[in-house]
Amino acid sequence: MPLWLGQQPLVLASKSDIRGKLLAAAGLRFGIRAAQIDERAVEAEAKVSDAIAAARLLARAKAMAVAAQMPGHIVLGADQTLAHGSVRLTKPVNREDAASQLRALRGQTHELHSGVAVVRDGEVLFDLVDTARLTMRDFSDRFLEDYLDMTGDVAMTSVGGYQLEGIGIHLFERVEGDYFTILGLPLLPLLKFLREGGYVDG
Repeated sequence: MPLWLGQQPLVLASKSDIRGKLLAAAGLRFGIRAAQIDERAVEAEAKVSDAIAAARLLARAKAMAVAAQMPGHIVLGADQTLAHGSVRLTKPVNREDAASQLRALRGQTHELHSGVAVVRDGEVLFDLVDTARLTMRDFSDRFLEDYLDMTGDVAMTSVGGYQLEGIGIHLFERVEGDYFTILGLPLLPLLKFLREGGYVDG
């Protein structure tokens, strides 16, 4: 018996490779339609600057945008923000930007806020933001350059310039929080909602 009980597959409103892998590993039947939104414009229009509120807002906006194109489908939106004290970081635009972000974070603790939203026909059925705290070790400039050499363009695909599930783990000395939240999808509360809603076999 399949785990996914919905009449139509779940739709992931994201091109994130890791989110897709997490859903596939959890045995869910889903398709992908990446949301085409201007994240900074969405934040500006909503006048949101807080990192937690931004993660929730953008997860909802992505799900809403795709749900508007796919009536009747259950659409999953997700977003992740990074806060270092009162400073928010976004994805690096180039190697120099990634290096600058990593220098600012090394030896420091920062927070990752992962938002998730489930939408159908313009209605938010579920949303949540979960937070993890990560502490980078005080690595050398030489290691930083070696790390950027090894990761290449991958460093520009994630806020903070790292992916914990890969070689980026070498940047850290302590991690506090749910592993799935760190990867960008609070999977356990999402699955709980889907089970309770009758979308997943429970």
